[in-house]
Amino acid sequence: ITKTDGPATCSKDECSLDPCGADQTCVDPNPSPASLKDFTCTCDNDPSLSTTGVKVGSCVEDECVVAPCGAGQKCVDPNTAKGSKFDFVCTCDSDPAVSAVGKAAVCEVDECVGSPCGAMQTCLDADKGPNSL
Repeated sequence: ITKTDGPATCSKDECSLDPCGADQTCVDPNPSPASLKDFTCTCDNDPSLSTTGVKVGSCVEDECVVAPCGAGQKCVDPNTAKGSKFDFVCTCDSDPAVSAVGKAAVCEVDECVGSPCGAMQTCLDADKGPNSL
């Protein structure tokens, strides 16, 4: 409330209540009590996403949420901005040097590791070739 030589003037900055959330910036262009729902929420990681009078639904889109890599792989999405597509990276648990961008990696698994056949037996993984144990 501000008072000079006339009546008091009130202001209401709607952004003071943090209506946008942690990953968004709020701007209230007119903090007059008569001007409500005119604040703007803008995504910090993608300024092209903004709304007036309400919070932007979501500023992130993590492609790894839907598990595109499959079993035996880790998924990392380096850019979770909305509109950023197919930049996730799938890395094989069995060999972290093997990875793929935007699709599942092709992971080779040697089924003979760990001596599943026992002593004095030869294990043969059809995909890897003979492995005498």
